[in-house]
Amino acid sequence: MTYIAKPSLHHPTLTKNKVGYTRRDYEGRISTLCAGCGHDSISAAIIQACWQLDIEPHRVAKMSGIGCSSKTPDYFLSASHGLNSVHGRMPSVLTGASLANRELLYLGVSGDGDSASIGLGQFAHAMRRGVPMVYLVENNGVYGLTKGQFSPTADAGSRSKKGATNTDVAIDLVSLALQLGASYVARGFSGDKAQLVPLIQGALQHGGAAFIDVVSPCVAFNNHAGSTRSYDHVREHNAALNRIDFIDLAEAPTGDAAVMDVPQADGSLLRLRKLQADHDPRDRLSAMTTVQRLQAQGELPTGLIYVNPEPRTLHQQMKLPAGALNRLDEAALCPGTEALARLNASLR
Repeated sequence: MTYIAKPSLHHPTLTKNKVGYTRRDYEGRISTLCAGCGHDSISAAIIQACWQLDIEPHRVAKMSGIGCSSKTPDYFLSASHGLNSVHGRMPSVLTGASLANRELLYLGVSGDGDSASIGLGQFAHAMRRGVPMVYLVENNGVYGLTKGQFSPTADAGSRSKKGATNTDVAIDLVSLALQLGASYVARGFSGDKAQLVPLIQGALQHGGAAFIDVVSPCVAFNNHAGSTRSYDHVREHNAALNRIDFIDLAEAPTGDAAVMDVPQADGSLLRLRKLQADHDPRDRLSAMTTVQRLQAQGELPTGLIYVNPEPRTLHQQMKLPAGALNRLDEAALCPGTEALARLNASLR
């Protein structure tokens, strides 16, 4: 019902953040998704995260592909830049936009079909190149727009609503992101907003290639007994690695042995309450081992799985200037024949 506009009037007593916006200012159009869809909970978490971080909506560029998940950017941050791209091609469109204007915060919203099927190659290259973005996959294990076929992330042995059994091995995007070099890797659950909001906040402030896989049950086609992406199954098999608090301005580290403080490059702090003492989110190899071990036991690891506090980005590797390329004037773009001769000489 996106044709129904939300009232533009706000109650004068609504709380404003530091940049003068209310939470309502971060909302979008009315959702057309099924009632109870986990994707709407993710949209609410994004709204909450951006409002609490005092992010000005016009500083955000939200990109998506095709699918139920890729419709959701219409439901949050209505005052932000946005582009709904082609199926599976969101990462390359976002990469181009980021290279043109690195001053925006880039939020790529995708789905398990959009990223783990036709867009798998694009997902891989965005992660390995370190494109500075938040890559958020709303993962329900089915193709919801085309009536519930198994997606590539559906677990082997899981059953569809009509009783068919999936015989294919699942693609685990978290394991792929870890292997490909993403510098912030997390998994959340749309039914656990207390965990999801700070995960998104940490990703937004990370500055590197941040990937969040959010298990988001499809109430129409994948919320039944036999599904491993249903609300009941995820709640029963959720192996939370930590509970995270995002602290915008870093405080003094805590002395609690059960708490781990991870400073980020921008001065913010990720404070982790360790629920599994043997997991160190700063160790990529350990993170990969933990994910594989828990999944082999039928458990679904959630929380902050891996973080590199000093990410290396595509902009750094390409030695790009600090400002936005789309603001360079003619003198900077065409420095003259002498500069071209020096460049050619350096390549001989």
